[in-house]
Amino acid sequence: MTFRFLGKTCGFMGYFVQYACFTHCTFEYIGDFVMCSGPSMEPTLESNNILLTEHISPRLQRLRRGDIIIAKSPSNPKQNICKRITGLAGDKVRGHFPSRSHVVPRGHVWLEGDNSSNSADSRIYGPVPEGLIRSRVICRVWPFDKITSLTEY
Repeated sequence: MTFRFLGKTCGFMGYFVQYACFTHCTFEYIGDFVMCSGPSMEPTLESNNILLTEHISPRLQRLRRGDIIIAKSPSNPKQNICKRITGLAGDKVRGHFPSRSHVVPRGHVWLEGDNSSNSADSRIYGPVPEGLIRSRVICRVWPFDKITSLTEY
């Protein structure tokens, strides 16, 4: 009887470990859910919106101007940011001061929030390395009455 209980426990643990590994790999390499907070992307995104994101496009360097992305903050690596790509490598973009312009260097992107009057973005900290980009936003899934695709393809 002890062996039967031990066998069932090991079987359950095996399934649990397999499920946990599958879930980890899915959320790490394919896509996950992210909760947006802060006013920088209003009116497109609001605080507490839940977004479905995918990790494949940034890894394959298939990002486009207009994509909304999730990235590590260049000024605080413990924080993630949600911004729109407004400039790719080689683009000439306008900085924080109207008279100052930048050329986005190779391997970098220019990020800006949709709420330009209330957004800390590339206009403040400059071009962002592509290596800091974690994922690309596919759609908003919460709240249910505002479910919408956020890709421009």
